[in-house]
Amino acid sequence: MKLLTQEIMDKLVANGTRQAPVKGTPQEIDFQPVVKLFTPDAGCTWLLTEIDPDNPDIAFGLCDLGFGFPELGYVSLTEIGELRGLAGLPVERDRFFKANKTLSQYADEARKAEQIVA
Repeated sequence: MKLLTQEIMDKLVANGTRQAPVKGTPQEIDFQPVVKLFTPDAGCTWLLTEIDPDNPDIAFGLCDLGFGFPELGYVSLTEIGELRGLAGLPVERDRFFKANKTLSQYADEARKAEQIVA
């Protein structure tokens, strides 16, 4: 299975393009996640909302590496694609994930639960 479909990439880039001029201002957009990625044999999960329009390898979202400290930040899509879990399985896309809240709402819940709850 392809990690990110063209449709998902298009949405992530569109969000990144909309976000770029307002990033770091009060007008910053709190998008709903576009995609959920996870390791089936480790505790890693990513909820991604956008891709940097100037660097399509860099995505932004809620990142949880399974240590109890989920955080908002940037991640390399290449590195996610190369990552393997404990049994050597690659990262997968949750094909059934459908966001029902904004990224900041997921982040607030994740901080309280010490893991992404999606």
